[in-house]
Amino acid sequence: MTFSPALRRVGSAAIAALMLGAAPAALFAETPADTLVIADAIDDIVSLDPAEAYEFSGLDVVNNIYNSLIELDPTKPGELVAGLAESWSVSEDGLTHSFKMKSGLAFASGNPVTAEDAAYSLIRAVKLNKSPAFILNQFGWTADNVEQMVKAEGDTLSITTDKVYAPTFLYNCLTAGVASVVDKKLLEENAVDGDYGYAYLSDGSKSAGSGAYVIKSYKPKDAYFLEANPNAAVFKPTLAKVLMRHVPEAATQRLMLEKGDIDIARELTPVDVEGMAGNADVTVQQDVGGQIFYLSFNQKNENYKNAKFLDAMRWAIDYQAMADTFLKGSMVVHQAFLPKGYLGALEDTPYHLDVEKAKALLAESGVAEPKITLDVRNATDRMEMAQSIQNTFGQVGITVELNIGDGAEQLKRYRARQHDGTLQSWGPDYPDPQTNAGSFAWNPDNSDEGKVGTLAWRNAYDPGPLNGMTDAAVVEGDAAKRKAMYEEEQKIHRETSPFIVMFQIGYQTGRRANLSGFYTGGAIDSAAYWTVTK
Repeated sequence: MTFSPALRRVGSAAIAALMLGAAPAALFAETPADTLVIADAIDDIVSLDPAEAYEFSGLDVVNNIYNSLIELDPTKPGELVAGLAESWSVSEDGLTHSFKMKSGLAFASGNPVTAEDAAYSLIRAVKLNKSPAFILNQFGWTADNVEQMVKAEGDTLSITTDKVYAPTFLYNCLTAGVASVVDKKLLEENAVDGDYGYAYLSDGSKSAGSGAYVIKSYKPKDAYFLEANPNAAVFKPTLAKVLMRHVPEAATQRLMLEKGDIDIARELTPVDVEGMAGNADVTVQQDVGGQIFYLSFNQKNENYKNAKFLDAMRWAIDYQAMADTFLKGSMVVHQAFLPKGYLGALEDTPYHLDVEKAKALLAESGVAEPKITLDVRNATDRMEMAQSIQNTFGQVGITVELNIGDGAEQLKRYRARQHDGTLQSWGPDYPDPQTNAGSFAWNPDNSDEGKVGTLAWRNAYDPGPLNGMTDAAVVEGDAAKRKAMYEEEQKIHRETSPFIVMFQIGYQTGRRANLSGFYTGGAIDSAAYWTVTK
C-alpha cells in the first residue's frame, strides 16, 4: 500500500498524531518525500533536556534540535567549526576563554540567541547537576562558583577555568550535548520554583533550541517526531520532517526497510545484512563508530576486588568467536577504553578464551562457586553477547544469571550503583581522549554521596593512581607525551579494573537506495538528520 496523496498533504500535527499512534506499518509503505523515517531501538532515552540527556538515542535528538558555541560538522570529520560563536580566543594566562556570538540568530521560538543565553545554558547544566554535568565540572565549575566563572558581557561569553588546560580540550567539551545553548527567555517563562525550565522540558514533547529541527511529539519507547526549524541557526535541514520509530527487533527493521515502510534501519544484524544482498532497493552503509562494549562489575561486592577473579573472567570470554559469527561486520575485538582513532588508543588484544587458564585463576582467587547477576538490555546483539558469556563463564565454573530489561531501566540501576554486573556500551562525549579516561579511570570521591557520575564511580571503583594520571594527561601540552600517558593508563586499567572492554562498534546502517547524506556520528559525534536528501 502506498502513502496516499491525501496523507501527503495532511498537516504536521495530524501526521505526528498518526505516526505516534497505532497506525499500521503498511500505511507508510512509501515514505513521504519530505520525511525521513527511521527505525531504531530508542528505549534508552531518559531525557531530551540537553542538561540531562546522556544516552545514544537521546543525544541523537539533542544534536538535531540544539546548537552549541562550537560544532562538529558531519561533512568535515574531526574538524571544530563555528557554531553559535563566530570566533574564540584565550587570554595570555590561559585561564579565560572568550567567545564572540554571531549576530542575527534566533531560537525556534523567535527569541534572539545571545551571549546571555550561552552563559545561562552552562550555568543551568552545572546547577541542575544531572549525569552529564561532570563534563563541565572538569573545569572547576560548581553550583557555588559557576556564575562567577561563566559570564556574558555584551555579545561575548567569558569562560574562566580553574587551571590551564589545552584549549582544544575545552573546545571539544563544548561540542557535547550538555553544552547546548538553550532559550533562556522561554525556559524562564516556564520555570517552576527556580528549576531553570527543567519540568517544562521533562516530558520530551517540547524543546528550547536553535537547531535544525524542533520536537513536535514524543512517546517513550514508541516514537518521536521532529519538524524543520525555520530559524535554524547553524545547520539548515533539507527534509521537512523526521519520524523515529522504536523497533528493537532487527528482523522487523529489515522487513520494513525492504518493503519501503522506513528509509533507515539502524539495528540490523550481520544475518540481516547478508540477507539483503542483491536487493537493488536497499544498501548498507558501513561506518566506524566510537562506541565500545564492555562488562563491568560493582565493587561493593568484594569478589570484584579480587585480582585473580577479575583476571579469570577476562580469560573466560570468546571475543573472536563472537566477532566472527553473530557480530560479524558489526563489531571488532577491542580491549582498551579508548576507541581506535583516538590519541593514545591501544590496538593490541592480549585476551582470548582460555578455559583452563581461567579455571586456574578462579581456583587461585579463592572465590568459591561464584554467581553473577548480569544486567542486559533487551536488544538482539546484547542478548547474544550475554548468552555467549554465560556459556563460557559456565565452562570455567562461574554461574551467570541474566537480568533482562529495557535500556532506561538498566541505566537507572547502573547510575544508582545497584547492579551486580552489567553489559553496557559507551560512546565518547567529545573528540578528546579525556572523554573516556575521565569516565573509566577517574573517580575522586568513591562514596555514595559523592555522585561523581563517571563509570568508575558507578562501579564503586577507586582507580587510585589512575586519578592522578588522568589529571596529568589532560593538561599535558606535548602531544607525544600525552599519547604515551594515555597508553600507560589504559594498560594498567585493563589489567586491574573491574571493567572488561570487549568490542568497538562498526555501524551497518541499512537505507533505501534513494536516500543519501545520512551521518551516524561516527566515532566522535551523534547522528545528523539535517544532511539527508531523498
